[in-house]
Amino acid sequence: MKASLSSSYPSAPVMQILTRLYAWINNLDWDILLSSLILIFITSIAIFAPLISPYDPHDFIGKPLEPPSSAHLLGTNDAGQDILSELIYGTRISLSVAIGAALGTMLLSLIIGGLSGYFGGWLDRILMRFTDVMLTLPRLPLLILLASFLDAGLWQTILIIALLFWQGKARLIRAQVQSLRQRGYIKMARSYGASSLYIFQRHILPQIAPLIVFGLVAAAGQAVAMEAGLAFLGLGDATAKSWGLMMRFALNLPGLLLTERWLWWLLPPALSVTVLMLAITFLGIGLERIWNPRLEQHD
Repeated sequence: MKASLSSSYPSAPVMQILTRLYAWINNLDWDILLSSLILIFITSIAIFAPLISPYDPHDFIGKPLEPPSSAHLLGTNDAGQDILSELIYGTRISLSVAIGAALGTMLLSLIIGGLSGYFGGWLDRILMRFTDVMLTLPRLPLLILLASFLDAGLWQTILIIALLFWQGKARLIRAQVQSLRQRGYIKMARSYGASSLYIFQRHILPQIAPLIVFGLVAAAGQAVAMEAGLAFLGLGDATAKSWGLMMRFALNLPGLLLTERWLWWLLPPALSVTVLMLAITFLGIGLERIWNPRLEQHD
């Protein structure tokens, strides 16, 4: 009887493994895990696009507006190009703009906010007045205006987004640097003759690293939306296969929404933009929860 009872319960080592597994699963941050998996998946598609794409997205390989089939899983567009191939190659444009614009935005924010917060005085007043002026400008009309005057292209899009969306992040960095420069160890390092560059690199930059990471994530999500919007308005590179351009060409077809064509031409790029933005957003939320425990909610 005792043997049968003991055999019905897991042994002590098994219980320890199950307990540790439960604790590990319970401590997982699902926002970071799921968003990271999605971003890894999208990045892998962008890197291996030539290998996994069934066709070259610029080739005319079918009849116009073919419905989904075994030859074309998402059908063809009005020019006879494979929509799935366009969708796969579109990941490259969105990720390139997200990474490039995020790095450019945070570089400007770090330079202007860091200089303003560390040195203060007249430099702070000049830089902050310039920042305030940039904040008061209507950024969306200015974005459209600059995009229409500059030559359409990937690097132009990245530059425009970076130049117009650094202001709020620069003010956050300035406030944090102003607080840090009053710390005792910063004053002591300055009194011992440490240069401003050394102090900023050694003592201030590591302290504002979480703020920089949050800014990078937020700027990347913003850049994805801006690139899709510019391409949708026809202000991007017309030769680059991007998700926004796919939506623009789809909606240019008369009566698109009156047929089922929108399901395999308009919906996939729209969902792709949404999923990428949500993954970046939830990654930022998860990272902020880790670096700022006060945001953690306890049941």
